[in-house]
Formats: sequence, structure tokens, C-alpha cells
Amino acid sequence: MTDHAYAKVLADVGPRLRRLRQERGVTLTALSAATGISVSTLSRLESGGRKATLELLLPLAQAHQVPLDELVGAPEVGDPRVRATPLRRAHLTAVPLTRQPGGLQAFKLVMDPAGGPREQRTHEGYEWLYVLSGRLRLLLADRDVELRAGEAAEFDTRLPHWFGPAGDAPVELLSLFGSQGERMHVRARPRARGGD
Repeated sequence: MTDHAYAKVLADVGPRLRRLRQERGVTLTALSAATGISVSTLSRLESGGRKATLELLLPLAQAHQVPLDELVGAPEVGDPRVRATPLRRAHLTAVPLTRQPGGLQAFKLVMDPAGGPREQRTHEGYEWLYVLSGRLRLLLADRDVELRAGEAAEFDTRLPHWFGPAGDAPVELLSLFGSQGERMHVRARPRARGGD
């Protein structure tokens, strides 16, 4: 919301309060008695000579038996749902779950088997993975870790890493990627070395 929009909302509070009081046939004196706010303060509030504060609006909302946002004419909140467009690349489908650029980014990933690990990569940042279904293989420097549904891992992406399906079935996971230093929690079991 812009500064202009905020100013308009605040400027409309007084006339809205007056209209609501008059529609209900309530006098300033009666409203003053119900709210404990002086008649002169109510009059200045309705005429725009006094700025609306929470301390004034709460008893007015209670006296008129209306929600506070109706008194101030708060703008409707936009649709909070993220309507993401899946991005498909080779054996990976990524669905962005955050709308804002920069900061922490969230993705739902579906990875199809692609013939085993590729070259490990490094880059700035910190990543957190949570397996929704299937099995995920994570190569992290010299470690080889397998995560199953319900398990999570986190790591500094400056370490060489690669992750993908462990086996012949797809894996579905959530990935949170953030700037260096943003951390979550870890829970994963190292994969046994003997049976590869």
C-alpha cells in the first residue's frame, strides 16, 4: 500500500465515523457516555481535526458493535495463495513457493531418476531439504547421505554438493535456499558405505 493510499484511508475515518453514528441515530453525547471519550474529542475526530488512534477506535468499534477494520475502511487483503508456474528442466520440475525475490526462497522439487550423480557444485548460500516422498541421495563433499520421506538436511552450499533420487523412483522434496548464515535444522542418517 502506498503512502497516498494510507493517507486516504486515514482521511476517510472521520466521515465514516460520523456516517455510522448518524445512521444509528446516536448523538455525540450518547456516544461519549458509551465510550468514555469526550464529546469534543468525538467531534474533532469526525471532522478530521483529530487523528484516529487505536485507543479511540477500539471503544468506538465496541460501542457500534462493528469490526475495527470496518471503522477504518481497511483495504482488503490480497489473495495470499502463491500461484506458481512450474519450471521444467530435464529431469527436474521446480515449483517456486515464494513470490519475493532475494532472501529465503522456497521450492517444491520433483526429481526424476537421471542415471546417477553428476559433478558436485559449489555456490554462495545455505540450503535446507525436506523429503516429502521417495528417497533422496545427497553427496556433500566426501559424505554420501540418503534421506527418506520425513527427513531433512541442511548444508552450506559452499561445500561441493549434489542431490537427486536415490534409486529408480522419483523423489519429491521441499528446498529452502537462503543467503549465507540463514540456517534451519538437521536430521539425516549417513548412508552405509559397504553396500554401494
